Amino acid sequence: MPDPLTNLKGEVVSLIYKNADNGYIIARIKSFQEPGQITVCGYVGNLVPGETISIKGEWKEHPKFGRQFLVQEFAQIFPASINGIKRYLGSGMIKGVGPVMAGKMLARFGKEVLEVLDCEPQKLLQVEGIGAKKLEQIRKSWSTQREIRNLMLFLQTHEIPTTFAGRIYKKFGGEAIQKIRENPYDLVYEVRGIGFKTADKMALKLGLAPDSQERIQAGIVFQLFQLSEQGHLFYPAEELASRVNELLREIAPENFQKAMDSLEERKKVVVTPLPEQNISRAVYLGFFFRIEQELAKRLCGLSTHPGSLAPAKLLSRIKSLEQKEKISLTGEQRQAVLDGCAHKTFVITGGPGTGKTTITRMMVKTFSSLGYKIKLAAPTGRAAKRLSQATCAYASTIHRLLGFNPSGGFEHDADNKLKADVFILDEVSMLDAVLMVQLLRALPLTCRLIMIGDVNQLPAVGPGNVLRDILDSQTVPGAVLTSIFRQARESSIVVNAHRINNGEFPMNSGLMPPQADFFWVQQEDPARIQQLIIHMLCERIPAVYNLDPLKDIQVLTPMHKGNLGTIELNRLLQDRLNPGPDAVVRGFRRYRVGDRVLQLRNNYEKDVFNGDLGLVDEVNLEESEIIVNFEGRKVVYGLDEIDELTLAYAMSVHKSQGSEYPAIILPVVAQHYLLLQRNLIYTGLTRASRLALLIGPPKAMGMGLKNTGSGSRFTHLRYLLQQSL
Repeated sequence: MPDPLTNLKGEVVSLIYKNADNGYIIARIKSFQEPGQITVCGYVGNLVPGETISIKGEWKEHPKFGRQFLVQEFAQIFPASINGIKRYLGSGMIKGVGPVMAGKMLARFGKEVLEVLDCEPQKLLQVEGIGAKKLEQIRKSWSTQREIRNLMLFLQTHEIPTTFAGRIYKKFGGEAIQKIRENPYDLVYEVRGIGFKTADKMALKLGLAPDSQERIQAGIVFQLFQLSEQGHLFYPAEELASRVNELLREIAPENFQKAMDSLEERKKVVVTPLPEQNISRAVYLGFFFRIEQELAKRLCGLSTHPGSLAPAKLLSRIKSLEQKEKISLTGEQRQAVLDGCAHKTFVITGGPGTGKTTITRMMVKTFSSLGYKIKLAAPTGRAAKRLSQATCAYASTIHRLLGFNPSGGFEHDADNKLKADVFILDEVSMLDAVLMVQLLRALPLTCRLIMIGDVNQLPAVGPGNVLRDILDSQTVPGAVLTSIFRQARESSIVVNAHRINNGEFPMNSGLMPPQADFFWVQQEDPARIQQLIIHMLCERIPAVYNLDPLKDIQVLTPMHKGNLGTIELNRLLQDRLNPGPDAVVRGFRRYRVGDRVLQLRNNYEKDVFNGDLGLVDEVNLEESEIIVNFEGRKVVYGLDEIDELTLAYAMSVHKSQGSEYPAIILPVVAQHYLLLQRNLIYTGLTRASRLALLIGPPKAMGMGLKNTGSGSRFTHLRYLLQQSL
């Protein structure tokens, strides 16, 4: 069969676009086979004006930009002409070499200058202006360019997509090819964006047999990691085998068991019976098995260490503070404050309007009056800010309090404890097992731990179900608040949150706008729902409630895809609220000055955290950076870092946890059935402080209210605590 691809050779004239993160370029080249200049596109790494390349690909007609050549394979041919070499060296590709220095190097070595760079770089010391320091800079830069080219060639040779070459090199440097040869599956965990299927294709292209033990073991570990991202700490062996078989296609049972035995022998996984849950073989990743065991042990140690306070003395102190602060606690609240102060560990849970804030504030005042050193924290910056406002005391994120080191680990750990007599932790439902263990390691045994949260909200994004397991174990003293206070009962947001939590349909407020704080707009047509969201956010709510659509109103939605997902809603809302030319385009994301953006992951070097909201302040394409204003603090991102950000006119309900907004709009529709469940609707609604607008048909609402079990997780902490306490 003839090769359907076209071969071209030509000199690079200019670069139109370059993505340093994935090596995608758009360039103009002067081809030896085509008249004039042509546009080429593809994942070829770092092209440099002046160099000659050999490319293989196909012609395509772009609807906007016309005829383009899509590169599928390429090879670098060093420039042959003096002018080509001069443009090549002076392009800025080599650090320390500009057009002037390139001219000096050519004047000294002529066409042999590239061979000198390759084989005898020390000869460059003969060039005026190049000393030992600059020579080392040039040598390293030239070596890096060569290693990247070698990596691209290696990937091409084995028919492996070159899309992630930049990221692979960034992670492994000159050892990248060796790392891929040794174990392509490591890329799944080491290089962001590479999934198991991509790594698996690499492995098979490199000659790994489909039924090899390395491949099956990698499939088992990958599935357990995937399941941990769904919240599971372990998974039943039989169900795990089914998932691995589906991933790898028809794996013989004996080969699966052999792979399991090998992983268990190397302590990569732990297989154990859990008779309390009628599970004969539970499979843990070794790390998560140790984390869950340690969590139970440390919580037990903290709970049983001496340090209880006399209730009578505390009660007197609490009543005295009530008079001083002119606060009248109910019997339920006073008992919660008393018990929370008296016990070494205590958990408080309840829905909106049940008095958690008042109880927390009174506990802080009680401990302060006793001279105790108090630390307050929450999982996110916005939750910490709310806790600080509620208690009139400083609160921080857990990571900031523990002193996270970007290179790994925390400043405060088992060997360097926090100096605290009392630790109050809010929004515990958001806490996964790993972070909870990090926190417990840093607490001295003499410290008291008070955990506050709403167990009916969505569980943590990470593995584990800490708050639910602690409550279900019934081993840690606690208070479950159920009474809604009179003032709270006047809020339709609070009333409907409790109705939804009980599986009942919400009811519209009996008041008229702007006094009304809750609306459920029943609408069947998804296209009409989309129009209503845009109209309500951009026009109706700002006009009636005097709220800023950019800062005060948040659209929440269960999913990212679809016409009511975050991607499409962000696109539409961006065009309405912040129209204008795009400053930066990355895939489906377009950024403009003034855009509302959300930080997607913790970045300790920049001191910004998952869930932080900001506004794009400036885009500087000359410096390849974007500047985001996070509540008065400006943070600089390189253009290769902006995948840490996403537009935030609309965000997922999961990303909103721990936050509060003056107004929220939440579509509740059948197309979101995969994630539509009671605790998601409840969590979204309880993010609103002044106004909540739910839009969707009764059928979808009923579907979500009935769905209470799809979020269950495989954890064993409940039973470990019962065995320990």
